[in-house]
Amino acid sequence: MTRSKFRFPETGPHAIKPWSVRKGYADEHFLSDYRFQFPREDPDLAEVYVYTPRMSYDPGETVEFHGSCNADTWTLQIYRDGHQPEMAYEVFDLPGAFTKTSETAYSDGCDWPVVHSWTIPEDQRPGFYRVVSTCMRKDGERFVQHHFFVVRPTPETQQGKILFMLATGTWTAYNDWGGANHYFGTFGPNKNEGSPHLSLHRPWTRGMLWLPNGASRIAQNRMPEMNDLPGYPSKEWGYSHGWGQYYAAAGWAQFDRHFAVWAEKEGFGFDIITQTDLHYRPEILDNYSCLVTVGHDEYWSWDMRKTVEEWVEKGGHFSRFGGNFLWQIRLEDDGARQVCWKTKAPQYDPVRDDPEKKHLLTASWESGGVSWPGASTVGVNGCHGMYGSWGGFAPRGSRGFTVYRPEHWAFEGTDLRYADVFGAEAGIFGYEVDGLNYTFERGLPYPVADPGVPEGIEILAMSPAVLFEYEREGPGYRYYVRDSDLVGLAELSAEDYPVARRNYQYGSGMVVSMNRGKGEVFTAGSCEWIMGLTRRDPFTETITRNALERFSGAAD
Repeated sequence: MTRSKFRFPETGPHAIKPWSVRKGYADEHFLSDYRFQFPREDPDLAEVYVYTPRMSYDPGETVEFHGSCNADTWTLQIYRDGHQPEMAYEVFDLPGAFTKTSETAYSDGCDWPVVHSWTIPEDQRPGFYRVVSTCMRKDGERFVQHHFFVVRPTPETQQGKILFMLATGTWTAYNDWGGANHYFGTFGPNKNEGSPHLSLHRPWTRGMLWLPNGASRIAQNRMPEMNDLPGYPSKEWGYSHGWGQYYAAAGWAQFDRHFAVWAEKEGFGFDIITQTDLHYRPEILDNYSCLVTVGHDEYWSWDMRKTVEEWVEKGGHFSRFGGNFLWQIRLEDDGARQVCWKTKAPQYDPVRDDPEKKHLLTASWESGGVSWPGASTVGVNGCHGMYGSWGGFAPRGSRGFTVYRPEHWAFEGTDLRYADVFGAEAGIFGYEVDGLNYTFERGLPYPVADPGVPEGIEILAMSPAVLFEYEREGPGYRYYVRDSDLVGLAELSAEDYPVARRNYQYGSGMVVSMNRGKGEVFTAGSCEWIMGLTRRDPFTETITRNALERFSGAAD
């Protein structure tokens, strides 16, 4: 039987916003204002939005779609995304019904009614399922919105010994649909702050789950010339094309999907879960020998980390191909709400003075209030890395890793030698990266014995990074972060501010390996590592393949 070619339901022309004419101002810029997505009520500009109460389901469970639509009818299509997408369910001409949205939907949820439901077949293949909702406008254009859910594996449907955990804590942190994320928004007395509380009962901002070809990545794709202005490609592209302000910072489309497509194409059998699954169902790891995270896994809960560390101690293997291990979160309402006070945690987090719960302070892992550096779990720390190839952050860095221990098993079959650089052409070192305080001895890097850094970590490869933007003055020079992250993390540190600022301002991204109990951890500490897979860099592919085969038992 010939397999018919899959047609993505997103393809074809569709509308985002009407043609409009407005005043322009001399100082207006893509960094000049904060923008977020919110439903229109105008029936001439038809829209449809849906969300699900949870991010993951078991086969046989019913998925309820809560929605609001100002068109007469709308369409719902659900397909399993990956190397070979598969349509799972379609329904057309559903009746539209508009429901007003609260101005605090970002924290309280949308509270829309159930507009449709689908019972997942018992034999449904596990994986990531994209939800595509569409409706037609009166002028013949089409509006498209995306959501998702994960179908969890069962003993009968499990596809291998690799468990791929989506970085949904970070997705949630950057999702500003409805008015706010953990960074910016309409929260606070002046309606200009990010919210410490984010609801999962709302749609996802446009671009986090699906992107067209040509959408910019957050890191630079080229080496800037002398005196070039600082570049923020995704901000510029999103502003000019009508996509979410944070579409490139987190999500399936920019990060996790790249690994899923590559791994399926390479023949690796794996299943997918969310971070919420790990938090509430730690036993899910028991059936797997290898846990994988990729891209931007910035936000973790205490229970997630504890589960992973205990599992590795017992013989599990953790492959992390991502960067920016930085913030602790709390999950409430069975995972329906995420809490992270970030730099405000010492002043405002309710657990700060509770002797039973103060370790759950939603600040950075290395802060004086938490004191559980990320290196304990993943071998590197977010505060000792941070940015590269973005804006004013090392814009002319190597974009790759320099090799220092080519004899390590990770480099088997690569022909890499000491001081070789790999991945630069694919730009695998960029955006946010993780490292350690280190020293050099006879040409080799070694971790400094800082508190919370386990013994036995091997630094295999590394590249410099920086936590503040070098600023120049002149026409056109605008900076996004400046030194705000450096200030915030230094203020959270247990050290005096001037000392912490000096300690954090320069860092690195690293590829490291460490044994923990009976298990093993391998980390390639860069958000953009996955681009080496998509852009088919042979060194990145071989190293990734070596880790997956070793940790899943496929190499035995």
